[in-house]
Amino acid sequence: MLGGIGAQELLLILLVILLLFGAKKIPEIAQGLGKGMREFRKAMKETQDELTKPQPPTEEKKSDSEGTKPDSEKKDG
Repeated sequence: MLGGIGAQELLLILLVILLLFGAKKIPEIAQGLGKGMREFRKAMKETQDELTKPQPPTEEKKSDSEGTKPDSEKKDG
């Protein structure tokens, strides 16, 4: 899943993050990351729903020549 990262490397990365940001800042960062992920998933779902919902049938406009009689037939006499 994480490629060649083992338990020791993962622990070292977490320790470095703890040293850089401090214990108080990490929950705030995680909360912001969680909110961002939720917003991203919501936007993806909305986009996917928009693309997959059935489109209402559209009426094609008839051109002027369709359904009309020529001028010679319109005149009476």
